[in-house]
Amino acid sequence: MPDALPPGPPPGPRDPGDAWAYGPDGTKAWGVFGAAGLLVDDGHGRVLLQHRVEWSHHGGTWGIPGGARHQHEDAVTGALRESAEEAGVPLDGVDLRHTSVLDLGYWTYTTVVGRASTPFEPVISDRESLALSWIPLAEVDTLPLHPGFGASWPALRDAIGTTPHVVVDAANVVGSVPDGWWKDRAGAAGRLLSQVTALAAVGLPADALGLGFTQWWPRWTVVLEGAAVAASAADAGPVSVVRAPGSGDDAIVAAAAAALDAGHAPVVVVTADRELRERVSALGADVSTRGPSWLRDRL
Repeated sequence: MPDALPPGPPPGPRDPGDAWAYGPDGTKAWGVFGAAGLLVDDGHGRVLLQHRVEWSHHGGTWGIPGGARHQHEDAVTGALRESAEEAGVPLDGVDLRHTSVLDLGYWTYTTVVGRASTPFEPVISDRESLALSWIPLAEVDTLPLHPGFGASWPALRDAIGTTPHVVVDAANVVGSVPDGWWKDRAGAAGRLLSQVTALAAVGLPADALGLGFTQWWPRWTVVLEGAAVAASAADAGPVSVVRAPGSGDDAIVAAAAAALDAGHAPVVVVTADRELRERVSALGADVSTRGPSWLRDRL
């Protein structure tokens, strides 16, 4: 998405990122530190698009709210900031789904994909939009799209409904390291839950889930059993806690099945238990298993 949206003169001091980046062949793209934008869907088959003002590059076309990243700003923060500034998207109103990065070597554009966690109506809050509209997925291709967004749209559209889900066999993961967990099973489970919650906030690389694009933010279910059910932890954002009243294995199989029933896929179950792996694998091709080290290496 080179030459993405050079804005008009700002009312105040500009960030150092608000300038052109130049490639070795003289091509240029807006944003010294790269650029980022937000593609958000409403969970009902519509995405928020911006009709770009005529004076902008590729003015009159439709794309997503976005712009140059600020100095020391990561792509997700930049995309959320830009969408808040340009479209009134609430900063705490988007559940992250995945990111896609166009890397030209001298410049990157990151598309951050999210879903509205609560309904909101976009608001034109600067001079960079002719209109902001929730567009049905089937109608996006009928619009004159910004060339960069148009090129990426087919793959983005196909992944709109993809929701990966990780189910964690907490007892198996905790028990994989001899760190004295048996002295305080609830405390060890609580520490694992804190680590999983932190990991859920930063996401997983796409190859960890066997998916395309760059980064994903799956849903998580952590299953506790036995003495670990006393762990002082509650559901937090994308992380749900299941306290098994009986067999932990039964609760894990049920959690994986419930994720599939909710339309989530792929489902990854983290356990080294051979029998449990066979049980969850029998749920279908959308379910796979990973050992505890797969998770521990990322915590």
